[in-house]
Amino acid sequence: MNFELNEEFRMLQELVARFVNDDLIPLEPALLLQDMQGRGGEPGPEVLQTLNKKCRELGLWGLDVPEQYGGANLPALAMVGVNEEVGRSAVPFHFPPDSPNLHMLMTTVTDAQREKYLLPYSRGETVSAIGISEPGAGADPAGMSTRAVLVDDHWVLNGRKIWISKMDHADFTIVMAKTDPGKGRHGISAFLVDRNTPGFFVERKIPMIGGTYTWEILLDDCRLHKDQLLGEVNKGFAPMQLRLSVRRLQMAAWCIGKARRAVELMVDHARQRVTFGQPLSERQSVQWWIADAETRIHACRLMCQQAAWKLDQGLDVRSEISMAKVFGTEMAHDVIDNAMQCLGALGMTKEMPLQLMAGQVRNMRIYDGPSEVHRWVIARNRLSQ
Repeated sequence: MNFELNEEFRMLQELVARFVNDDLIPLEPALLLQDMQGRGGEPGPEVLQTLNKKCRELGLWGLDVPEQYGGANLPALAMVGVNEEVGRSAVPFHFPPDSPNLHMLMTTVTDAQREKYLLPYSRGETVSAIGISEPGAGADPAGMSTRAVLVDDHWVLNGRKIWISKMDHADFTIVMAKTDPGKGRHGISAFLVDRNTPGFFVERKIPMIGGTYTWEILLDDCRLHKDQLLGEVNKGFAPMQLRLSVRRLQMAAWCIGKARRAVELMVDHARQRVTFGQPLSERQSVQWWIADAETRIHACRLMCQQAAWKLDQGLDVRSEISMAKVFGTEMAHDVIDNAMQCLGALGMTKEMPLQLMAGQVRNMRIYDGPSEVHRWVIARNRLSQ
């Protein structure tokens, strides 16, 4: 088996690495200061506009968008290298359009929805969000209580959604709701809800660790034309899982990049810092932190590449993606924590990107399914064989 990426994918990863070094990492001091002032660690609209413009200039736009929609149609395997490099920065940034919702839309839209939602989204003209979790129903979709009832030619939605990203600037939101409560996950449907739709309220902004924010929304007799149904009635679970699989693989790749950055900071500090007449680089505990980090980073990269390859082949990849997400997030958490320990008091400061990265990775251990649920999925799949 050839484990080398082809030249095109290697060159792409190098291009992304330069973008991260030249355009993302230099933004970190300002974002760290912004976070210290209580304004979060996310780039504002003007910064995002500048970054997006640079992406277009470099050809880093629509990387996994199909060619018929104006994209480069890159496979998941190539995107592992892209997301690994993006993960090296504490600046939260996705190359437009954000891949997970794109893939969900591509598998479900009607012709009319393709024109109204998918094409503008694939061109980067719109921003989307997705509402899945609810207060009291997060990792278990069967516990969802948001209801959608068909009344004449309109769907009426009632319920709450929480932990939603990008609600402050999303043009439309994919909302998951129960359409047949008696069928559990087989009675869930997806709906496209435009911004400012009557009955659709953004209730509150929730500050999260890692300098990010999520939002809670209320659906109060939110009326949608029946054409706003995304996909088929009661068949929203599978497209939602595809969307989650893409994000989970992204997260694992981001964690490779964050762990690499933590090792770089740890190595630089260990070479310079002298304690009790000896550089930290001579201490066995520090050497083992570095050795274990390099080993686990290498293992995670291979896991992500193999899972991406299976995804590109259209094979069942549920267990592999769960493995990669659990392994990647927990690996990065440990590596960053060891780097903070190595840097001592300096590692505890909010002037360093480590604390922001630690919060971001800690979030990922919950987002899109906590580690415990993924371990359950892995075990269940093995026990059923």
